[in-house]
Amino acid sequence: MKFKVYHNEDFKPKLNLNKKKTFWTGVVVLLIILFIVSDLGIALVSEYIWMDSLGFSDVFVTIFSARILLFAVGFLLFSCTLFLTLLGIRRAYVRNFQPDELPFVFRHSKLFFLSSWGLSFLYGLIGSSIVQGLGWERFLTYQHQVPFQVSDPVFGHDVAFYVYTLPFWNFVVSSLLGLIVVILIIQGSAYGISKLYWTDWGARVQLMLSVLLFGVVLGAKHFLGRYDTLLSDTINGFQQKSVVYGVSYTDAVINIPLAYVLAALPIISALAVIAGLSRRNWRLLVAGPALYVIVLLFGQLAAWGVQQFMVTPNEFHREEPYLEHNLIFTRQAYGLDNINQQVHPGTGTISGDLVERNSLTLDNVRINDARPLLDVYNQIQSFRTYYQFNDVDVDRYMIDGEYQQVFIGARELNTDQLPSQAQTWVNRTLRYTHGYGIAASHVNEVTPQGQPEFLVKNLPPEGSPEITRPQIYFGEQVYPHVIINTKVDEFNYPEGESNVTYRYTADTGIPMTRLNRFIYAWEEGSPRIFISGLINQESQLLRKRNIMERLNAIAPFLTYDQDPYIVVRDDGTLIWIVDAYTTTRQYPYAEPVGAGFNYIRNPIKAVVDAYTGEVHFYVVDPDDPLWQTYANIFPDLFTEEIPEDIQAHFRYPVNMFTYQAEIFRTYHMSDLEVFYNREDMWAFPTEKYYDQDIIMEPYYITMQLPDEEREEFILMQPFTPNNRQNMIAWLAARNDGENYGELLLYRFPKQRTVYGPQQIENRINQDPYISQQLNLWSQGGSRTIRGNLLVIPIEDTLLYVEPVYIESDSRSSLPEVGKIIVAYQDYIVMEDTFAEAIERLVEMEAGAVRPDGAQPGQDEQTPLIVTAESLVEQLADLFESYRNAMAAGQWEQAGRMMTEIEKQLADWKRQQGGGETGSDEAAETDDEEAESATGQETEVE
Repeated sequence: MKFKVYHNEDFKPKLNLNKKKTFWTGVVVLLIILFIVSDLGIALVSEYIWMDSLGFSDVFVTIFSARILLFAVGFLLFSCTLFLTLLGIRRAYVRNFQPDELPFVFRHSKLFFLSSWGLSFLYGLIGSSIVQGLGWERFLTYQHQVPFQVSDPVFGHDVAFYVYTLPFWNFVVSSLLGLIVVILIIQGSAYGISKLYWTDWGARVQLMLSVLLFGVVLGAKHFLGRYDTLLSDTINGFQQKSVVYGVSYTDAVINIPLAYVLAALPIISALAVIAGLSRRNWRLLVAGPALYVIVLLFGQLAAWGVQQFMVTPNEFHREEPYLEHNLIFTRQAYGLDNINQQVHPGTGTISGDLVERNSLTLDNVRINDARPLLDVYNQIQSFRTYYQFNDVDVDRYMIDGEYQQVFIGARELNTDQLPSQAQTWVNRTLRYTHGYGIAASHVNEVTPQGQPEFLVKNLPPEGSPEITRPQIYFGEQVYPHVIINTKVDEFNYPEGESNVTYRYTADTGIPMTRLNRFIYAWEEGSPRIFISGLINQESQLLRKRNIMERLNAIAPFLTYDQDPYIVVRDDGTLIWIVDAYTTTRQYPYAEPVGAGFNYIRNPIKAVVDAYTGEVHFYVVDPDDPLWQTYANIFPDLFTEEIPEDIQAHFRYPVNMFTYQAEIFRTYHMSDLEVFYNREDMWAFPTEKYYDQDIIMEPYYITMQLPDEEREEFILMQPFTPNNRQNMIAWLAARNDGENYGELLLYRFPKQRTVYGPQQIENRINQDPYISQQLNLWSQGGSRTIRGNLLVIPIEDTLLYVEPVYIESDSRSSLPEVGKIIVAYQDYIVMEDTFAEAIERLVEMEAGAVRPDGAQPGQDEQTPLIVTAESLVEQLADLFESYRNAMAAGQWEQAGRMMTEIEKQLADWKRQQGGGETGSDEAAETDDEEAESATGQETEVE
C-alpha cells in the first residue's frame, strides 16, 4: 500500500490568531512561570542559608542533590517517553490519512511540537515530583545500607534487604509500571480508534514494544511480590487473615511458588499479544491475558482452599514453625529479646526498718499528678495572660546533694494572648520575642493549702536548680519568626507596673544583610522586613522557633516524640530534649503496632538550646542499623560525645515503652501452643481519674531495684491478666548511667493474688470512711479528682499511692491536694500527708493500731458514726458489685463483696447496740442472719 506524502507547501491551514492577544498572553504566562521559579528559588535559598547558619549545610546539600538527581531522571524518563509516544502517533497518522482527515493538532507541525512539548513537560514535572518526593530517602538508604546481621528463615536474605533494597526496587518497578500504563492507554486509544494497529507497521511496533515492557515490568513486580509474604498477615487477594504475621503454611505451599509462575506469565502473555498483533489473530491476542487472569484467580482460590481445608482443621501443627519465626522476629524488632526476667514475691511486710532502708524511694513517691498540676502552674506561675505552660514533665535533679524527682515546666510566650491593641507587627516580630524561665516543684511535697511546693518560681526565677539564662526563644509554642538586636528593645519580663527589657547576646541567628532581608521578606510575604528602619546590620532573624518544626526541617528522616521536655543544665542554661526514633514497617515476620511500623529504636536524643536554637543529635544506641545507615549518608550530623549534664537527664521515652509494652502483652509467651491459643494474654490495668476508669499509662518513679545498691529513675508499667484485675507482672525500663535502656520484667507468683490497680480503686470505693469523705467533698460546688494510682515496689512488698485533689466547679478552679490514699496488702488508709499514711500502715502491720484506728484493747467501736442513709447507699453499691461479679463468673470477687456486706451489717449492729456485741450468742445470731441473707440473695440470682 502506497501513501501520498504531503509537504507543508501542499497544505497550510489558515490560523486566525490575534497576534497582539497572543503576545500579551505569552507575557503573562512567562511572568507566572518566572514568579513560580523565583518563589521556589527563594524558598531553597532561604532554607540553605538557615541550615548553614546551624552548621547543617551538608545535610541540605545531600538531600537536595539526591532530589535533583531523581528529579532529572524522572523528568527525562516521563517527559521524553511521552513526547516520543506522541511523535510516533502523529507520524503514523500522517502516513495513513489525508491532510483534511488528520486531527487539528496534527496538521500543523509547529502547533503539534509546541503542544506535545507542553504536555510532556507537564507530565515530566508530575512524574519527577513523585519520584524525587517519595524516592530520595529510599535511594540514599539503598546506597548506604548497613546489614542487620540477621537473616530471614525463608529466603535467607539479611533483614537489610527488606528494609532498604526491597522498598527501593518496589518503588522503581511501580514508577515504571505507572508510566507504561499511561503510555499504553494513550497508544491504545490513538491506534484503537483509527484501527492503525492493523494497517501500520510502525504503530504495531510501538504497541508491541509497550506491551512487552509492560509484561516484563509486571513480571518483575510479581517476582518481588513473593517477598511481601514476610510482611503481611493475609494469605490471598480476598484478604483472608492468617494466624501468623509473615510467611505462613499457605504462603510456603501456594503463594510463593505461585509468585514464580506469575512472574513468568506476564512475559508469556505479552509475547502472545505481540503475536496476535502481528498475525491479526484475536485468539492469540486474548489468550495470553486470559491465561494470566485464570492462573491469578486459580492461585487465589487454591490459597483459600489450602487455608480452609488443610490449615484450619490442624492449624497449630501446620503453622508451628512459622509461629516461632513470628515470635522471634517480633521480639527482635521491638528490642524485647533481651529482657531480664525475675520473680517478685509481693509478700513482704512493711516495717520501720524497711521504711528507713528505702527512705530515698519513699521521699520521691509522686503525690502530685501532672494533669491537674498543669492548671496550677498556669494559674499560679504564669503571671501574665501571654505566658503559658504547655506541659509539666517529670525529671530528676541533684538538689542540695540529694537525688530528687521533680516536676518542671517552661514558661513560654504566646503572642496570640496579647491584648488586641498590642497585636502589631513591631510587637509580634521585634519586641515580644521570648518566654521566660521555668517553674519546678517537688513531686512529693505540698503546702498546707494543698498546692505544690515549688523549687523554682517567680520572675526572675528563684530557687534551685539555679537558672542563669532564663530567656526561651525556642520552644513548643507555634512561634512566628522574630528579629532581634534591632532598634527596639525586647520585652524580657514584667516587674510591677513596668517591664524589664533585654538584648539578645548570642550570634546564632541569620544576619540581616540587605540581601537576606530581601530573601526573607519575599519568603514571609512581609515587605516590612526589607523596608523597616528599625532593622540594621546587627539584627538577626530567628527562624523556625518551634522545636518540632525545627527538627523535622533538619532531619526529616527521623520520627520525633511529641513530648519534648525542658532541662536545666549545670551552668544554668535551658535546653529541650526530644527523643528521635528510627522506624520501619519492613522488618520480616514482625507484628506491627497501631502506628503502622513493626520496628522501632530510640538511637538519637535531639537537643535544642532554648536560647540559641542550636541543635545536636546525640547518639545513645550506636548498634541500631538504621541509625548507622543514616550516619553513612550524613556523617557530620550526629554526635557521639555527650556532655554529662545532658546525659544525666536522658529519659527512656514513654511512647516507645508503650509500644513495647503493647507488643509484650502477647509476645511474652514462650510456649508456642500457649502463644497460638493466646492463653496468657496480658492487659494494661485501669485506674480511676475523675469519675471514669481509664487505661493506666507508664509512669516514672524513683526506686531501688532488687539486687541494686542505690535508687534510680525507673519507667514502669504494671500488667494484669486478660479480663482479670489482679496484677501479674510489671515491666521496667532503667534510665540512669550505663544501665540506660535496660528492660526488666518482674513476675508475681501465680499461686497467690496480688492486687491490681483497679482492685485497689474498688476497695477505695468500698471503704466506708474514704468513700463517705469523697462523697462529702464532691458536694456543695466542689468535686474530687482521683490522681494517678501508682504501684510502688519496695523490696519484696508493694505500696499503692493515690492523691486526692479537691477543686471547685468554677472555671477558674485551683486543684488542691486534699488527702493521700495509701494501700498495702489488705490495709487502706487516707491521711493528710504521705508520711502520716506510711506511719499509720507501719503501726497497723505491727499491731499498734487496728485497721479501724482503735488501739489494741480498746472497745471495738467504729470511729465514724454511720447513718442509716449512708449505710443503705454503701450496701446498694456493694450489692451491685456483687451482682456484677456473679454475672461475670468472678466468684472470688463476689465472695469478697459479700464478706464486705456482712461486715457493714455487723458494724451497723455494733453501732446501734453501743459497743461490743456482748456475747458469743449475739455473734452467732449475726452470722446466722448474714448467712440467711446470703442464701436469699443467691436464690434471687
